[in-house]
Amino acid sequence: MVNIGYTMMTEQAGPRQLVDHVVHAEDVGFGFSVTSDHAFPWLRSQGHSPYAWSVLGAAARATSEIPLMTYVTCPTMRYHPAVVAQKAATLQLLSEGRFRLGLGSGENLNEHIVGPWPAADVRLGMLREAVEIIRELFRGEHVSRRGGYFTVESARLWDLPEESPPIGVAVSGSRSCELAGELADLLIAVEPERGLVDAFDRAGGTGKPRIGQLPICYDTDRERAVERAHDQFRWFAGGWKVNSELPHPDAFEAATRFVEPEGVAESIPCGDDPEAVARAVQEFADAGFTDVALVQIGGDTQHDFLEWAGDKLLPELRAV
Repeated sequence: MVNIGYTMMTEQAGPRQLVDHVVHAEDVGFGFSVTSDHAFPWLRSQGHSPYAWSVLGAAARATSEIPLMTYVTCPTMRYHPAVVAQKAATLQLLSEGRFRLGLGSGENLNEHIVGPWPAADVRLGMLREAVEIIRELFRGEHVSRRGGYFTVESARLWDLPEESPPIGVAVSGSRSCELAGELADLLIAVEPERGLVDAFDRAGGTGKPRIGQLPICYDTDRERAVERAHDQFRWFAGGWKVNSELPHPDAFEAATRFVEPEGVAESIPCGDDPEAVARAVQEFADAGFTDVALVQIGGDTQHDFLEWAGDKLLPELRAV
């Protein structure tokens, strides 16, 4: 059975609302939650981007059972890896062991605010070094190093949980799969591609969790759902290789100006049919994923979505 999660999308709601949403998600029975970590929304129509780590801290105290996770944090530019390690250890303590640290090589959209956006191979090298630093700090070590990308001077975490947060790495190709299989405790991906899972397994990931993410747009009026998905989520059609390079919401507006509403609806389940969502989740299951986090598109639609999810959607998905 695939474990079904809920996504706190920081791009489409404010911080207090996001915490309310995850409390509601816990109440209706979602198995885990994930949180995006951005400096900008992809499109201006989404309209938000609060600091994810403050939201997570509040969510850790407002909930009692639902696991929390970054999906994903880039530990290389906006945040130094030593700072990420401290934040993650603190979240693990606040949540009493419910936190998982999802890491990725980042997007220009968010990381450009602190400097030039490096090439893909450099970003992957930075991520590898960052994961190594975080692992050392999680072990309680005094860490000093001058690596290829980062300097750490006598760092140590003074508040460490008994169990370190599991580390996930987001993948999009063979090299990132190799890194994830070698260094991570779980795989993160946004597409149900069997090849990513197989590459992860070959690099040492066999038996580890694989977490996917699926955007949907619930509404009792399908036409309204399609319109909202097009308005706020048409950037999704660009694919990771394009989306990671664009620097600003206006660039996403320009890149998606020819995307049609029905084209969005072909890749995102829209409406109120639980079976349509189940079919999309099944694609992840067939590709070898163990967990799928749902994204409900539209910050002001979360209450109605969560009520529907608890009543109709989750019972349907438990059969997948």
